[in-house]
Parts: sequence; structure tokens; C-alpha cells
Amino acid sequence: MGIDRAVRRAVFLDRDGVINRAIVRNGKPYPPATEEALEILPDVPDALARLRDAGFRLVVVTNQPDIARGTQRREIVDRMHARLCAELPIDEIRVCGHDDADDCECRKPRAGLLEAAARDADLSLADSFMVGDRWRDVEAGRRAGCITVFVDRQYDEPRPDRPAATVRSLGEAADWILSRPGAAHS
Repeated sequence: MGIDRAVRRAVFLDRDGVINRAIVRNGKPYPPATEEALEILPDVPDALARLRDAGFRLVVVTNQPDIARGTQRREIVDRMHARLCAELPIDEIRVCGHDDADDCECRKPRAGLLEAAARDADLSLADSFMVGDRWRDVEAGRRAGCITVFVDRQYDEPRPDRPAATVRSLGEAADWILSRPGAAHS
């Protein structure tokens, strides 16, 4: 007789523009440059608490190419992440510090960050969600086999191809995820 195990699910979350306010210049989003500039968006604590209460593992997956470009120090990014983990119910943060030229498997739109998190925590990607504000996030989720949610911040850049849902905030994304059949099991 097999072991009856609950499916382990996650909500994968992009950082800048989903968890914290992105710095928008000329219609394009950028990460905050300092820990002091890191501003958690108003609906994020409640949205994450509701997702956690529904049994989801909360995993931030973020591209931070400024590390590879030499315009941001890893220690500053690490301090920002320590603050996010101290203030929010986040289970883990996975970072790709590479640029496109590095051709790594972890840089979104590739699915390496999501796949590694799923392997390490025994998560079902097909029962998990990817929430992001850029086409790269949605594409990474699609490639990993997750259900994708696009937070539309009206950036002046390409839009993602056919996300499962398009919303205006993480709060709306949480509402949509939690309204799906079976969302409340853990």
C-alpha cells in the first residue's frame, strides 16, 4: 500500500514589482538600489499571510543581474532579502545574480530557480503558481509547468504570452489563486 501524502504546493513570487515597489524609469522597472529604498507594497503582508494560511510554500525567485554587471553588491541584495524574510512570511528567496550573457539555467525566463526549489522542498510544480510582473517571470513559470499569474504594472515592454490570470497586485493574485478549486488544502 502506498503512502498517502499531501501535495506540496508553492506560490513562486518575483521580487521587484510584486513584493516591493519597483523603481520605474522611462516605463521600465528597476530594483531599488539600497535597503532604505526597499518599499514593501501595501497589500503584500496580508496577501502572503492568506496564501501561507492556505498551505502554500512562499518562494521568492528573483533575477538580480546588477550583481553580475557590477552595479550592485551582493551584500546589499542579501540585506534586502534578510529584511523581507524578517517582515514577511516568506519561506525562502532564490536569486540569480547572472546577466543574459552568462547563459545560466537559473536566469528567468529559464525555469532553473523554480525547478531547484521544487526539487529541494519536494514541491509539485503542476500544482504551484508563479506570480510575476514581467514576461520573463510568466515564461519561467510556464516552462516549469506552473500556473502563471501576471501582475500588470503597465510597463513599456513586451507583455507575457497567455498567463492564466492577469491582475493589478499581489492581493488580487492571492484572491484569484485562493478562489481556484482545491486551493485551501495543504
